Amino acid sequence: MCAKLTVIGIQGHVAYPELAENPIHAFAPALKALTEEVWDQGNAFFPPTSLQVSNINAGTGAENIIPGTAEVQFNLRFCTELDVETIKQRTCALLDRYGFNYDLQWRLSGNPFLTEKGALIDATHAAILTVTGFETLDDTGGGTSDGRFIAPTGAQVIELGPLNESIHKINEHVGLDELDILSDIYEQILINLLA
Repeated sequence: MCAKLTVIGIQGHVAYPELAENPIHAFAPALKALTEEVWDQGNAFFPPTSLQVSNINAGTGAENIIPGTAEVQFNLRFCTELDVETIKQRTCALLDRYGFNYDLQWRLSGNPFLTEKGALIDATHAAILTVTGFETLDDTGGGTSDGRFIAPTGAQVIELGPLNESIHKINEHVGLDELDILSDIYEQILINLLA
């Protein structure tokens, strides 16, 4: 779930702070509170909900002007312990404690989902063991997948791909040997499901 927060101040000259209202100064304590908020403890299937600030922008580029607004974008990766409305209410309650003027826009990119044990998960575990010799654990950590669009249909959904140690980093990459192993695992999953 993504949020775009605009903190509204009053632009002015730095020599006359009494005639302006710095949105960065007003928001700073709330930023600290947002990033320290414990949203939940997670559960047996999901890690705790995490809020990460992804962008902060304010000012005109001049070094002697108090900005009129500050824009902050943040993202919450939330587990099944929370829902969208609870997150919105808790966020607004937290921001309101600090008494500044703001506008908050939300965008839901997908609700958390959970596939219960069944044929697909069993076939996947068996395929990974056959191809690699490794026992596997089910894990819901990681980035957002397109499974969020499929899960609401009631279909079983798994996410199985290459290691994501370099995901969204400079020089993001996948080892070529991983692709061959994945291809073998995918084939074995199909064999297990169709056998």
